Amino acid sequence: MIRLMFTIVAGVVLGLVVHLVSVLALPRIATQDAYSRLTPMTKLNAVTQLPLADPNNSPMPFMDPAFAIAICRYDLTGGPLKLTVPVSQAYTSVSFYTRNEIAYYAINDRSAGKKVIELDLMTEPQHNELPEDEEITAADRLIIDSPSTTGLIVMKALAAEPGLMQQAQSSLQAATCAPQTEPPAKAETPRGRR
Repeated sequence: MIRLMFTIVAGVVLGLVVHLVSVLALPRIATQDAYSRLTPMTKLNAVTQLPLADPNNSPMPFMDPAFAIAICRYDLTGGPLKLTVPVSQAYTSVSFYTRNEIAYYAINDRSAGKKVIELDLMTEPQHNELPEDEEITAADRLIIDSPSTTGLIVMKALAAEPGLMQQAQSSLQAATCAPQTEPPAKAETPRGRR
């Protein structure tokens, strides 16, 4: 009887270990992750609008047909990126993912509080190289530190009704995701002060 119980317990423990290892290893060994699927249809460091969600032909699983979706596949080895996303009429969100699909930041139009979501994306070493300017505060400029040099930015605009899909798509078409061409802006010092 003890031998039978030992065999059952050993089988359950072995099954749990195999299950846990396979679940944890699957994202690393999967060949068709989101980054790999989107690489042939997107440009690097540029915004690419995805086709509308279709159950028979969808570039990513579980796409919501009420959202227009655009992707920026980024590579920060050449320097920081400047992201600008106009806010749509209903709802706009921007999510950031590493190359291995780990979400590390998200913002929406309500938390941005502006008509345009603007931010700078860079790695931590690139952020540390920025000159410190006490007159530029965090409220003046949103800087996101990416934990990896490559990844995806997913922009979504809600079409509250099917007739508003064109408007949601046009707001994402105006989005930009491009390398910064100029150094970070410095606040001007008023004349007469030093």
